[in-house]
Amino acid sequence: MSEQTITVTVAYGSTKHSITLSGEDEDKGPIVKDLSDALAKATGVPQTSQKLIFKEEGELKKLKDIEKSVEQTAKKLEKVDGELTGLKNGFLAKDLQAEALSKLDHRVKIAAEQFMKILEQIDAMSLPDNFNDCKMKKKGLIKTVQDFLAQCDKIEACISDHQSKIQSKNLALAE
Repeated sequence: MSEQTITVTVAYGSTKHSITLSGEDEDKGPIVKDLSDALAKATGVPQTSQKLIFKEEGELKKLKDIEKSVEQTAKKLEKVDGELTGLKNGFLAKDLQAEALSKLDHRVKIAAEQFMKILEQIDAMSLPDNFNDCKMKKKGLIKTVQDFLAQCDKIEACISDHQSKIQSKNLALAE
């Protein structure tokens, strides 16, 4: 079997070190001790004083936090959609529908605004070229948020349509 090697870029102070590691066993790749030994040679920092931080974890955590925010906003949007469906099916007195539609429209606009803010947060994240997992997750999250924004637009159009129907009925009754 061939020896497994890995190249790691390590930042120490303002200096970056490119370190190539290979596993001592044929079947296994390099372990953290190998990295620690190589760092001690490259930087002069003893193993006991080293603190190794995997940078991608921080970016993944940001994406997961944003993902939770997307889920919460999506639940609010789903609730509005359910209420709108109930309203359209006649589960609310006709005289209360106009006010209810206005409130639902306001809630949809708030959800759309939250989704736009989330897109801005995602856009503000800068990921290094080698963070492929994070980049894929980021692209997927952007697509999801864009789909929810499209859903917001559909719900707003449906609310507007229902409001115009109510107004035309009210005008017909007034004549």
